[in-house]
Amino acid sequence: MHSWAITRLLFMNKSFLATLTLLAALASCKTDKKTESQTSETEQPAQTMSAPAFDADSAYQFIARQVAFGPRVPNTPAHVKGGDYLVAKLKQFGFTVIEQKFQAKTWDGKTLNARNIIGSLNLQATKRIVLTSHWDSRPHSDQDTTVADRTDPVPAANDGASGVGVLLELARSIQQAKQKPTVGIDLVFFDAEDWGDGEKAVGDKEPGNEFDYIGFCLGSRYWAKNPHVPGYKAYYGILLDMVGAKGATFAKEGYSMQFAPSIMNQVWQTASQLGYSQYFVDTPGGSITDDHVAPNLIAKIPMIDIIHTNPQTGGFFGAWHTNEDTIENIDRGTLKAVGQTLLQTIYNE
Repeated sequence: MHSWAITRLLFMNKSFLATLTLLAALASCKTDKKTESQTSETEQPAQTMSAPAFDADSAYQFIARQVAFGPRVPNTPAHVKGGDYLVAKLKQFGFTVIEQKFQAKTWDGKTLNARNIIGSLNLQATKRIVLTSHWDSRPHSDQDTTVADRTDPVPAANDGASGVGVLLELARSIQQAKQKPTVGIDLVFFDAEDWGDGEKAVGDKEPGNEFDYIGFCLGSRYWAKNPHVPGYKAYYGILLDMVGAKGATFAKEGYSMQFAPSIMNQVWQTASQLGYSQYFVDTPGGSITDDHVAPNLIAKIPMIDIIHTNPQTGGFFGAWHTNEDTIENIDRGTLKAVGQTLLQTIYNE
């Protein structure tokens, strides 16, 4: 998925701990009072509209199609094909599309030709919800148990394609629904999320970029600094990361609870009402550097992270950053739980 070495979650060095402390201080001192007031209003979701049914089989096919291109590593043909596919699908489902092309410098000195892909619905709506996922693949399977395979790119069925597949099916479901949501919806597919190296990367320490030294989340940081619409604001945002594995559990990620606790609680309450508490577990999770950090700190958009973590070990799903992150490990039940919860959350607005 993204993303971030387990060492970032469990075995952070003193430098990283200092970074987290500074990040927390920045977030607390820069909280916007208006945002706090807005999010508090959403603590008790009122189900005024019934969401359409989320088709997990369709979401699964969207994931399989991405994986069929091969690993979507920036600067490769598979990456170009994968991005073109997302653009075509968003347009097919009635979304206005903006391709935000940019070049990103990696921790190891490479230049990536990247693009964030944004699809917008209900352009006239002033109240907007932003839903995001990253669509690129990690260039090496550094967590693989077979040493010889660690230089291979990750197939990225769960760590990347699963969140994108859920959002594409959400777009298709809304297009087919008789009742449409009243809020504006922006789907943002971030690029260049999964290139980093938490042990070796170094970067700038500009306020809001303290997390950048690990080299991940390049697309979301670019978008937060350069929104696709000048002055863009959203009521809140939801990031999906690794949302398709069998037996997935989504704990309440730490930065999400710091930046947007009322949104986090609203989504988890909606999941509980739908019968998905075995996935959306009501327990604190670790604080994970992910694509929601830059939108919170730089763009000032309260955004939460729905991410698969293991409450017992603090790690991610078993095939994380390995050659085994394949379509065979994607579970329709997990996709249904995430997708239906997301749809109902939107329709509650």
